Amino acid sequence: MDGFLLSRAEHTVHATGTRRLFDDVPAATRALRRGDADLVVGALPFSPHRPVALAQPEDVDITDGPWQAPDDLTDLPRVRLSAELPLPRVHVERVRRLVEQLSLGEMEKVVLARRVALEVDEPLDPLALAARMIERHPDATTYALDLSAAGERYWGHTLVGASPELLVRRRGRTVTCRPLAGTAARHPDPEDDRRAGDELLSSAKNLTEHGYVVEWIRSRLTPLCSELRISDPELTATPDVWHLATSITGTLRDSDTDALTLARLLHPTPAVAGTPTAAALDVIARVEGDRRFYGGAVGWCDADGDGDWFVAIRCAELSSDGRRAVAWAGGGIVADSDPAAELDETSAKLRTLLGALGV
Repeated sequence: MDGFLLSRAEHTVHATGTRRLFDDVPAATRALRRGDADLVVGALPFSPHRPVALAQPEDVDITDGPWQAPDDLTDLPRVRLSAELPLPRVHVERVRRLVEQLSLGEMEKVVLARRVALEVDEPLDPLALAARMIERHPDATTYALDLSAAGERYWGHTLVGASPELLVRRRGRTVTCRPLAGTAARHPDPEDDRRAGDELLSSAKNLTEHGYVVEWIRSRLTPLCSELRISDPELTATPDVWHLATSITGTLRDSDTDALTLARLLHPTPAVAGTPTAAALDVIARVEGDRRFYGGAVGWCDADGDGDWFVAIRCAELSSDGRRAVAWAGGGIVADSDPAAELDETSAKLRTLLGALGV
């Protein structure tokens, strides 16, 4: 796939071809401010120290409504789960060890993820997977993009997912964020499902975890905004999970602060890393290794500084031949986390991707 797709219920940005690649944010923002580029699309990796995957596209099609897949798009081939990394029992054990560490008070929260490896009988078209995810998750933001700009190890790889979480949106001087943190699995029985949502909304553990994220965003935006409005936490749902969500809206003091700069400033939030951030990132690197673009940010920024950036979750990275993929899911661990429940949370989140693939 040579291009970028970001599909929402309200509008779609579909870019094809490449005029220029950027492996760092300052180069991309300079091109936008100088008028050398009218649009930059792509992704930020999870680690702030890794190369980004940003590009100035050749052609851009912006339309109302969700992306309409072409009629000749291929069906999804059969996909097999080939490995769980680590095994579920190992993930439970490492959560247990992390809970012990957190109980000592050195950190407040660490987001710990696990991944699954997938094998495909025939090449998997990223846009075919995106079309399936749009169909299954119409309220999410579905994305598919080429990661080649991040360097040789990503050449020809694509990232495909359906994110429920807005990192940051900029329109003029108005900035909007809607972080998610705190999760409960959905249930097929309506009464059990309603009870799960109500319990999440009243959960001290999950409200505390959610509060870390809101406070992080508040601290980052306050110096940039003359006004900041923050709602109370509320419930939001995907077909697979309940989340706690908070709406944050601010007014920029400086109209030159663009959406890409804001995304870089806010990422990674405690929703995908933890708090304190530096300590959480160290733990993640030691326990998990490189998350690549899972937990990063996906979006676009135009020459006016406007743009949308979403947290790169509920996703998989596809190999260049389309025959292999890796999908991730994580959960925020705090001192009173239950290791078995944390494993269940990652399984529920993985259903967004695995369900679309029929796994």
